[in-house]
Amino acid sequence: MHYASYSELCRGHVCRAIICDQYKKGIISGSTCKDLCEEHTLRFQRCLSSSPTQQVYSGLWKEREVIIKCGIEEALKAESNPESAPRRDVVLFDKPTRGTSMDEFKEMLLNFLKSNLGDQTSLAALVSQIITMADVNRDGKVSLAEAKSIWALLQLNEFLLMLSLHEKEHTSKLLGHCGDLYITEKIPHNSLYGADVPRFLQSLLPSVIQQLIHQWFAPAWPRRAKIAIGLLEFVEEIFHGTYGNFYICETSFKNVGYNDKYDFKMVNLRKVATEMTIRGFLKGRHCEQNVDCTYGKDCMATCDKLMKQCKSDMVQPNLAKVCGLLQDYLLYGAPPDLKEELQKQLRTCMTLSGLASQMEVHHSLVLNNLKTLLWKKISNTKYS
Repeated sequence: MHYASYSELCRGHVCRAIICDQYKKGIISGSTCKDLCEEHTLRFQRCLSSSPTQQVYSGLWKEREVIIKCGIEEALKAESNPESAPRRDVVLFDKPTRGTSMDEFKEMLLNFLKSNLGDQTSLAALVSQIITMADVNRDGKVSLAEAKSIWALLQLNEFLLMLSLHEKEHTSKLLGHCGDLYITEKIPHNSLYGADVPRFLQSLLPSVIQQLIHQWFAPAWPRRAKIAIGLLEFVEEIFHGTYGNFYICETSFKNVGYNDKYDFKMVNLRKVATEMTIRGFLKGRHCEQNVDCTYGKDCMATCDKLMKQCKSDMVQPNLAKVCGLLQDYLLYGAPPDLKEELQKQLRTCMTLSGLASQMEVHHSLVLNNLKTLLWKKISNTKYS
């Protein structure tokens, strides 16, 4: 579908109108439907995304600043050609069907999670958490509208990852939902450097100038060290986490940020993929070289040049990519007595291989050494 302009994509009123229409018809449910559609205490503000498949808005919910995420592609199609577009409630909210028992729905959820996260022993607990979230009116039952809404949300990669990583402090808190619209906390600083060069200037300014601008706006070095420790902890958490392995597939300072206390926050979970997703992508994939085995922007696996098929070993693990990101971030303005050792440890970290045989002890050692080096420098100071 062709979109005439950026402003055409930013249609919070379309998203709200369609969601509220489905809510009033009893098709969907959610913890924030009443606030959005009846009390009007959840309001859309500025459009933050240019993607036609998922709209991201800043918003106000009972006067608290939040982020609102809404799948809008179907809404725009329906608005432009109501006759030809399939009804959104038929396409998106088709499961579970009427007559599905609670046990059958739990089985559906468990099978879905197994196919997306792998057969983890912890999945039963995640199913219970999903059922609790779906039961909006807290009556101990899940209505068809409640079940359809949570099922539609689970099809969104970012929502599934938010649930899977909810125990960690390094992802945005999920605050509520209505149908397949969901609300998260707003992260005050959505770039590692605190400020980003406006998009229209990025193509005009040399990278050296952009780097100087980043350094100018970056937090003080001890605060950057604290943020970096949080990022390293996140890498530790998603490697053999509670619900399996996860990979960062676009390692950019624009996808990571921090809050007002300088605690690290992963801004964009859409750039993170589960191991099962990547394995599914690589399985039986034809390749001539490693680059043919790339998922996302930089999740690259090795190519078996004899068999002409992708293997499952990553060329670069999360930790090596993150250390590459931290090199400029931490070395600029680093204390002189630390700089040489920090540079050496970051270099070692950046050369780590993604081969399974090297992933366990070696990676943990490198990560812990780096965290300890940074923590020693800022512990017992006002920055810790």
